[in-house]
Amino acid sequence: MRLNLEALLILDALDRHGTFAAAAARLFKTASALSYTVQKMESDLNITLLDRSGHRATFTPTGRLMLEKGRVLLRAVGELEQQAQYVESGWESKLTISLDASVPFSLLSGLIDEFYQQHQHTRLMFRHDVLAGCWEALSYGDADIVFGAVQQPARHAGVECVPIGWLEYVFAIAPEHPLAALPEPLLRDQIRQYRAVVVRDSSRHAEGMDLRILDDQPILSVHSFSDKVQAQVAGLGCGYLPRYLAAPHLESGALVERQLDSETRRDQAFLAWKSSATGNAAMWWRERLQNFNGIHEVYVPA
Repeated sequence: MRLNLEALLILDALDRHGTFAAAAARLFKTASALSYTVQKMESDLNITLLDRSGHRATFTPTGRLMLEKGRVLLRAVGELEQQAQYVESGWESKLTISLDASVPFSLLSGLIDEFYQQHQHTRLMFRHDVLAGCWEALSYGDADIVFGAVQQPARHAGVECVPIGWLEYVFAIAPEHPLAALPEPLLRDQIRQYRAVVVRDSSRHAEGMDLRILDDQPILSVHSFSDKVQAQVAGLGCGYLPRYLAAPHLESGALVERQLDSETRRDQAFLAWKSSATGNAAMWWRERLQNFNGIHEVYVPA
């Protein structure tokens, strides 16, 4: 490569300090060494970086371009050096965390801010998965950590998990929905007649899961819990919602809660991770996600 990073450093110093002598003092080199390095790059690239016709060398348009673009390269090289040192010390360059779709991203805002204040060189990547898709993200290497996964599967090699609490549900419908006029407790045969709104399982390699859907019940499949809430508020179907998510709509009267004759209204939620995720960033997040301010806004303690 004919582009010389040392020459770019010299151009930067020359622009900042005005003369070869001042730049040389800053870089702990001789002025003649700096001049030779710049001249060599000019010769190698067949360009003119400095106009030397006056008392003091000034940048040509080509030199000014090389200075500005070169500073971008120098910053990138500096960041690369820092990242390499960071990874060498045990911190990952990237960490992917999957959140179950029932977990609001805003719940982790405080943790993300705390992490970046201390560790800026690990790029955090968040994704939302649903039901079996959470466990699949770990098994297929699409995530290093999963937060909020439910329905713990059979043990998978290379995957570890701990419970973090219970996700409680409420069976909620719009006030004008036909089920709202029936006496409680609602019977399974009554519910089966009406459309259930479900968040589509994000699993791509497994059959997937549908929680609390009755056999032969019609289904409206949506992409997210916010879509599910909107669909149920609009009276397009019935179904369970996380209680924390349904609460404001129950308070406003946009949804009403109904009791069923036979039901389980909570699931245990888990924090899970790949056994191979042993870097410092993964350890930091595993520790914080087990107990942090705000976790009980979503989960009831085990």
